[in-house]
Amino acid sequence: MANEHSAIADLAVRSIQIMGAGELADFEEVVHPEAYNREGVQEPPACRGKGPAAFYATALWLRQAFADLRWQVHAVVTEGDVVAVHVTMAGRQIGPFVAYDVNGDVAQAFPATGKSFAITQTHWIRVVDGKVVEHWANRDDLGMSMQLGWNPPTPRYLLRMRRATKRARRERSATSARQ
Repeated sequence: MANEHSAIADLAVRSIQIMGAGELADFEEVVHPEAYNREGVQEPPACRGKGPAAFYATALWLRQAFADLRWQVHAVVTEGDVVAVHVTMAGRQIGPFVAYDVNGDVAQAFPATGKSFAITQTHWIRVVDGKVVEHWANRDDLGMSMQLGWNPPTPRYLLRMRRATKRARRERSATSARQ
């Protein structure tokens, strides 16, 4: 039983750490074809599907905005098929971070500040048949926004946000039209 808990704990940790540099093949090894990411509702439409490709799309979305992404693991707890992983996520904002609404439209874009951040998160991962089948998280989004200089916004940054949001909406419309 202890080995089983250790194996699913290791799998859960790996599923988080590959977000920073893993390739699609890495996600295919650890993510079930029917896996669902509950956090996808605020992510681009490509992240809202199921399986390894959707989880990989989340990684690419994060990497587009943040460099040097890493997760330091503090604690891992397993209970049945669920693993809770407490981490500190850190990185540096190098591109716009685009948030999406429930319809998959651009809600807001936060232009790059070049600043670094480190925030705590808890990821909840359900594992079945040796693969991730479900993910949800608790994140310190306010702490990240303050460290990156998004909040409280200066008048200059508000103007940059408006321009970045318009640009992201244009790019999203162009992408949708090509599909």
